[in-house]
Amino acid sequence: MAFQNITIAGTGVLGSQIAYQAALNGFNVTAYDLDVNAAKKRVLTLKDSYKQDLDLTDEDFQAGLNNLTFTTDLAAAVKDADYVIEALPEKLDLKEEFYKQLSKLAPDKTIFASNSSTMVPSQLVKFADRPTKYLHMHFANKIWKCNVAEIMGTDQTDPAVYQEVVDFAKAIKMVPIEIHKEQPGYVLNALLIPFVVSAMSLWVKGVADPETVDKDWMISTGAPVGPFMMLDDVGLRTTWNIVSGLYATQHKELFKQIADKLKEKIDAGQEGLESGEGFYKYPHPAFEDPDFLKK
Repeated sequence: MAFQNITIAGTGVLGSQIAYQAALNGFNVTAYDLDVNAAKKRVLTLKDSYKQDLDLTDEDFQAGLNNLTFTTDLAAAVKDADYVIEALPEKLDLKEEFYKQLSKLAPDKTIFASNSSTMVPSQLVKFADRPTKYLHMHFANKIWKCNVAEIMGTDQTDPAVYQEVVDFAKAIKMVPIEIHKEQPGYVLNALLIPFVVSAMSLWVKGVADPETVDKDWMISTGAPVGPFMMLDDVGLRTTWNIVSGLYATQHKELFKQIADKLKEKIDAGQEGLESGEGFYKYPHPAFEDPDFLKK
């Protein structure tokens, strides 16, 4: 069975990107979210990036939008879905409730996937009614150019289902990264999360401020961005969810300290790039200064 109808549940930073990327590549996409207006706005903000990075015209971008619909009704969103990608916040109880509800509403044909950054399939598959049709498909931020799709199943995942998802990844111009053993963080976040946690620990301990950490990393390694620039892009609320999850499972005091410090910024409205301020202020962050790395 080739996928035709795709449902994306949750249109945060990554959910909105996944929805549009699939729609742009010819799939019928339904985006499910409790706040449709915010979902539409988030997708529309992708236009300049797609035009700049992929040379899309206004007409090209609109063609993608024409394949995308939005709804607050989960039953309507999945009534004919071949494939549902869940991109909800990293909260286990929220995902548990979602999969139990989804299992009652989705047709038997529907394959379920999670884009969870921190949870492995065995944590969530028990909440779904179709273990052979459940797996994870994890994307990197800015998926139109950082175009990997990490695919990880369980020992119950049907190999044919796994292959269908690999084929879908290719169809939306992703490079499928096939992971055949359950691994927290997949490949990307197994490397990235310890990196950004180390950066935030320097900030929380008062060793160095975010700009200094970013400068050191960029100058020393030649990297185009530093860890705090990445965190602003991902969003501090997502980062807080991840670090809170680490504290809940590992009980390290450092994770609590980082989570508490992030919560202070979130409560002050400093949620990252999308809110206009995170570790940097936008639309003209300090790192855009041509002399940022020289002083």
